[in-house]
Amino acid sequence: MSEKFLLVIPTLNEFENIPKIYKKIKKTNKSANILFIDDNSIDGSRNIILDLCKKDKKVGYIFRHKKLGIGSAHKLGIKFAKQKNYRFICTMDCDGSHDPIYISSMFKLIKSSEIVITNRFMIKNALSGWEIKRIIITKLRYYLIRVLLNSKLDGSGGFRLYDLKKIRLNDIFAAKDSNYSFFWVSIFLLEKKYNITEIPIKLQARSIGSSKMEFKDITDGFFLLLKVFIKYRLKISL
Repeated sequence: MSEKFLLVIPTLNEFENIPKIYKKIKKTNKSANILFIDDNSIDGSRNIILDLCKKDKKVGYIFRHKKLGIGSAHKLGIKFAKQKNYRFICTMDCDGSHDPIYISSMFKLIKSSEIVITNRFMIKNALSGWEIKRIIITKLRYYLIRVLLNSKLDGSGGFRLYDLKKIRLNDIFAAKDSNYSFFWVSIFLLEKKYNITEIPIKLQARSIGSSKMEFKDITDGFFLLLKVFIKYRLKISL
């Protein structure tokens, strides 16, 4: 695993989950530098992050003044990694659904790829324990993207590993959405230019706190998918 490895974790009111994910990372990925990007949490998350920074020089942070969207947090983390000359950047959620134990396997696959993403549909019952509503949304989005955009990748997840030496940032940032749709739009665009490998993953259900996804995120994502589908069929640039 390269020493120039940055792990980016967006946060929004994850007071209890931050220490848990930090401990898991340190057990399996001691060489990782960690960057928390917080969107103005009001539950004390920032104090937890600052305490970790005091104890561990490999932990850093970017505090933003308001909720700017998880997609924009990912793009900011990727831009930061490039500016600091990190070759590899891994992005993941803070809610406990993404287990750092998969990162070592992702690094093995990145040797022959440019991007490694996780797939929740390659193994049976990968979403066990999740609320029925969340399972329906996740599966419906996956199959709509598969049918409408002819993409077989599970592109809507945020647990992924990039080799920034092989990827142009403009190709990542071509996905303009700042929220959850950034994930699937970016993969839809990137798979046309780069070799993307998938690794099967079992997604743990959130045990603490609540999801930050709102109904508006779902409806906006649906209409964006229709827009992308029309442009894709008409061969119009996104």
